[in-house]
Amino acid sequence: MKKIKISWLALKNLKRKFIRTFVLLLLVAVVTGTLLSATIFISGMQNALRIGTYRLGADVLVVPEKNESQAKAALLSGEPTSFYMDGKVYDKVKDVEGVKRASTQLFIKPTSFTCCYNVETFLVAFDPSTDFTVTPWLQKKLKKPLADDEVIAGSAMPLMTDDIIPFFGTPFNVAGTLEPTGMKFFDQSIFMTMQAAFEMAEKSKGRSVQPLELEKGKISAVLVQVEDGFTPERVAIRIEHQIEGIKAIASDEVTSTVRKQLAGLLKGILLISAILWVLALLMTGFSFYMIVNERQRELGLLRAMGATKAHVFRLIITEAVILSLAGGIAGIVAGGGLLSVSKTVITQNLKLPYLLPSLPVLSELAAGALIFAVITGLLASLLPAVFASRMEPYDAIRKGE
Repeated sequence: MKKIKISWLALKNLKRKFIRTFVLLLLVAVVTGTLLSATIFISGMQNALRIGTYRLGADVLVVPEKNESQAKAALLSGEPTSFYMDGKVYDKVKDVEGVKRASTQLFIKPTSFTCCYNVETFLVAFDPSTDFTVTPWLQKKLKKPLADDEVIAGSAMPLMTDDIIPFFGTPFNVAGTLEPTGMKFFDQSIFMTMQAAFEMAEKSKGRSVQPLELEKGKISAVLVQVEDGFTPERVAIRIEHQIEGIKAIASDEVTSTVRKQLAGLLKGILLISAILWVLALLMTGFSFYMIVNERQRELGLLRAMGATKAHVFRLIITEAVILSLAGGIAGIVAGGGLLSVSKTVITQNLKLPYLLPSLPVLSELAAGALIFAVITGLLASLLPAVFASRMEPYDAIRKGE
């Protein structure tokens, strides 16, 4: 006599009640997909924040007092902006106790990118002699300083190395492109030298329809690295105390805005996920209880034919595992697809940075979601499986008639 496998019998039972099986599978898929997409989304924002903050390289950002909100918006959401202050602020900042290094930057909002691209971009000029943000990348990747007729493009710009792009009537050669960070301040920016920016402004008077009004010696921000033993917050307070008309923004102050938004978002997502999980657990558990109750005669006959209590227990558990695996895989595919379609819209509305986690991290998150789905199925079917295995064959057959 051919031995019947538990897995084969479980699949047959699930196929027999297709509609109920499909509804339970859909329920597991919704919970798994919601959990996975939420986890990937939060992980992507934290990833962008970590890499973007590292790329910024500054512990404190010094900007004009009246332009604090513009500076934060530029860093967090990459909104192009232009504001200026006297370059003498740099000399004062670098003499403040606790300042290890300082460098200046210019923020320029171009009138348009080019005639052929509908891309919002941000021009950032830096001083190669003091810079510690772009220069290390140049030394590592290009192995040479950036010339005054060259620019570095962010990863989101539709440019390639050796392309030529004009700004305010001055053409620039693209010397290279930066790696993605998930922060628009870097990914949608064009970086050039400070000297190139002033020359571009001067030439724009005769070359551009809308000349760039930029007085030589002006700066937009001073980036500061603090000495060991000093906190960015403490140095920021000292800078504001010693220099009038400026705002010193500690890096933690910039990222804390995102972290607060993420914390609120995370609580909401966790609450929704928890509610969905409890509902899935209860509905799946109740469904398996009804399945066992309906199949008492069948289960009693199985026992009478020689099936042990362990066989009946394994049968119910196997059905739950198959259901959970199928629902989990469907949820992972659906959740990943939904996130890839909607993440751009969500990040634009929330004005938050986002960088998709690496493939190994995505694989770990997907595996974790699948394990979560299986555990949900096991927990939901545990009591019904115990109940089914304890039924006496004779009583089960009589009740099922």
